[in-house]
Amino acid sequence: MHIYPDIGRIPRPDDFKYASVMEKGRPVHDGDYFSLRHPHMHCGKRAKIFAPFAALQGFEEEVASKDIIYEEKRIIDPERSDDLNETLCLLHELTKTKRLALLNQAYVSAEYYILCTDPHNEAYMIKGLYITVKGVVQYVDPIGHLIRIEDECISFSDLYSLTLLHRQTV
Repeated sequence: MHIYPDIGRIPRPDDFKYASVMEKGRPVHDGDYFSLRHPHMHCGKRAKIFAPFAALQGFEEEVASKDIIYEEKRIIDPERSDDLNETLCLLHELTKTKRLALLNQAYVSAEYYILCTDPHNEAYMIKGLYITVKGVVQYVDPIGHLIRIEDECISFSDLYSLTLLHRQTV
């Protein structure tokens, strides 16, 4: 391995006006008034002084949002649809009332579709993302076609998969 100490250094011209100042090096303040008012700062803390600031607030988030790959909504095959309906019926029986929901503690994993809501993205309201949520089912509403898992309220039409992971009877 070769070490090149001069890489990145620009040679100083012979007629450089401040050559004598550069040759003196850094000033040494040891116990004088300046060192008391300005104690030596660790290099890591010193770097924070020169850290860049966000001139455009939200710019990084906007750029990062362009990296998200949106997709079309998947079509559910009949076999998966039947399994989904069976699981929803079972969960409805387990969570008919708040008391039953608290007693049964049905822990599930659900994959569901949400549309892109970023108006600056070309996928806005056309394509979306599949999100997986895990948690305890609060209720299943067969009339409103909704299932509530923890704090997420999901429409049956957006569900892609629903798996009962375990049931904890209290």
